Amino acid sequence: MPVHRIRTGDDTFRAAVDAMTGATLRPEFTWREIPAPSKMAPSTWACTGEILVHDEELASGRLVILHDPAGQESWDGTYRMVALVQAQLEPEFAVESMLGDVAWSWVTESLELHGADSRELGCTATRVVSQSYGALAERPSTVDVEMRVSWTPEIEDEVDGEDPAPELAPHFAAWTAMLAAAGGLPPAPPRIAPIAPTHHARAPRPEEAGDPR
Repeated sequence: MPVHRIRTGDDTFRAAVDAMTGATLRPEFTWREIPAPSKMAPSTWACTGEILVHDEELASGRLVILHDPAGQESWDGTYRMVALVQAQLEPEFAVESMLGDVAWSWVTESLELHGADSRELGCTATRVVSQSYGALAERPSTVDVEMRVSWTPEIEDEVDGEDPAPELAPHFAAWTAMLAAAGGLPPAPPRIAPIAPTHHARAPRPEEAGDPR
């Protein structure tokens, strides 16, 4: 049974998602489709993704794609990408006051790298430092980063009054690049093996990250 929620007759959205999921992505990235939210737009699609290197999960997240043929004012368009990026960084990042700016650069550079033109781009970056005391003092400190990003893809003008199917593959690839950057990997085109991570990271465990919604 399909887990996406596509409004009956919304062939443009279905075509856009089919084309997007058929595109080649960087080899460290794995994903799976998950149940999509039902109240955010008439048609929705969602997946989770991970960056894996040598069987180690460096970053994880979620992507939701929304489509409302009537458009929504806050989107300034008919499509909206809503992404989550999570990773656990080295303890040195606990004192990195510029981590928010770095996280924002991961977003903007990933979109630019893949030619994912967008508008109404927004991001919230949250850093959580966990340090143990007393009987738990021997536990190492951890630094988790969580980025919530949303943007409206630029699409062509309407053709004969119809909403054209946008090219979502560059936006999907941009999200994978955000995950890779959070996981410490440099930008890399599809089919190119990555060099060593620029910083050590792993995806936070579910009990550490809490509810990602």
